[in-house]
Amino acid sequence: MIGDSERLDMSKSNVQFWFDPICPWAFMTSRWLLEVEKIRDISITWNLFSLAHLNKDKDLAPEYKARLIRSWQATRVIAAAQEKNGKEISLPLYTAISSRIHLKKMEVGKELFTQALKEVGADENLASAESDSKFDNAIIASHEAGIALVGSDVGTPIIAVEGTAFFGPVISPAPKGEEAGKLWDGVLLAASYPGFFEIKRSRNVGPIFD
Repeated sequence: MIGDSERLDMSKSNVQFWFDPICPWAFMTSRWLLEVEKIRDISITWNLFSLAHLNKDKDLAPEYKARLIRSWQATRVIAAAQEKNGKEISLPLYTAISSRIHLKKMEVGKELFTQALKEVGADENLASAESDSKFDNAIIASHEAGIALVGSDVGTPIIAVEGTAFFGPVISPAPKGEEAGKLWDGVLLAASYPGFFEIKRSRNVGPIFD
């Protein structure tokens, strides 16, 4: 166990987090990271990731490809809001959009985006960006910046901190309080070892948001 005196020095650490709003596992990890922010001295920057772009050349079932349209829709709306309001809009809008997708089970579309934009005080007309491909280059650039750190055989979430980057962790439910901090310490310690690449077991639960 890592004691207080042995805990990794996280003072003023800048954490980069890559997410796709349609991914429930990334949303779960983001809620954990927000808990970590309360008890570790970290500053989080929120970056777009695109499951649609990641899978664009893969041989996927037609129904799965159709679902990936939602990835473009959601990331485009956030990219449009970033362009108009700055990157500080990323977290509140991500939360507003993804909570409606994963908690309220709303259909991804203009009504969902309009509600989310209104909630965070952004221009509700940005909901129309869901079908505007002019934002795709910005989304792809953000996506590729994350992939460049960890390799192309991963998805979202991606976390980078102090020169260390990794996929995950994939967790359910998201721990709270000091338990969240201990998981952060352990994940960062493992990921910071240059020869450490993967630890995994089969998931036996789905995303638990309660």
